[in-house]
Formats: sequence, C-alpha cells, structure tokens
Amino acid sequence: MTCSKGTDAKGRWLAGIRLLVLTAVALTAVGLAGYAAGWVWLTTALGPTAYLLLAHPGDEASQLRSALLGHTTAIACGLACLAAFGLWSHPSVVEAGHESLPQIGAQAVAVGLTLLGQTLLRVEHPPAAATALLITSGITRPGYPLYGLLAGLALLLALVAVLARVPGTRSGNSA
Repeated sequence: MTCSKGTDAKGRWLAGIRLLVLTAVALTAVGLAGYAAGWVWLTTALGPTAYLLLAHPGDEASQLRSALLGHTTAIACGLACLAAFGLWSHPSVVEAGHESLPQIGAQAVAVGLTLLGQTLLRVEHPPAAATALLITSGITRPGYPLYGLLAGLALLLALVAVLARVPGTRSGNSA
C-alpha cells in the first residue's frame, strides 16, 4: 500500500511539474508576443484554457474544436450584448470602479447566450464564459484589446497543440 501511495504522489508531482513548465512556456510566449506588438495578448481566459488543454487532453472541454468554438461563440455573444445594451462606448468596469446596471444585464445575458451556443454546437469550454465577461465588462473592448485577445488566443491554441504532445504524466490520464 505504501508503494502505491508513493507512486501516486510521484505521478502527481510529475504531472504538476509538466503543467508548470508547459503552461509557463505557453503563457510566456503569448505575453512576450503581445509585449512585442505593444498590445495585451495575455488575458484571464487564457490561463484556464491552457490548463484544460494541457492537463486534460482527452476531455470534451479540452478539445481544440471546443476551445475554438467556445471562445468564438463567447466573442460573438459578448459583442452582440455590447450593442444590444448600448455599451459600445461605455467605460469599462475598471475605469468606472463598478458595474452599471446595463453592464450587469449584458454580462449575464452574454454568458447565458455563450452557454446556449456551446450547447447547440455540442461543445464545452468553460473558460469561454470568462471571454464573454471580459468583453461585456469593457475590459476587452472592441479595438486593440479585443484584437489582442484574439491574437493571444490564436497563438495559445497553436502552441498548446504542439506542447500537449510533450511526453510525461498528464493529470487527466493518471490514476
């Protein structure tokens, strides 16, 4: 029994170190690319996306198709809600220091529509809900912030497609 516990602990350590290294490589590359471009490419939705794709490659939520369609759905829903709630030029929650009632409505509806869209498309990618919130809160507004999110997401998905093949223990596959 002690051996299996020791083996299990060793497997968790190896899986964790693999995730540490691969996620650090991917997110550093995205951050440096954004820095070189003079834009913010490293947004909050990318961390959970990297985790899912690297740690649980066999799960539905971790498929490249799910990530791509999930974030695309969230971007479309977020932009539609900005327009529908008249928030296209509204200050972000960071600038205002609080959310306005229209922003709260837009955020709730955008996330709900994102989940509806993912259900209809038969994809699951929970981090996409963060993308909808980033857009409707005004943090990732149309223009350079949104272009940065798109560029960062594209680079991350390309990098993770390669990095996920690095051998080692994967937490989604270890027993």
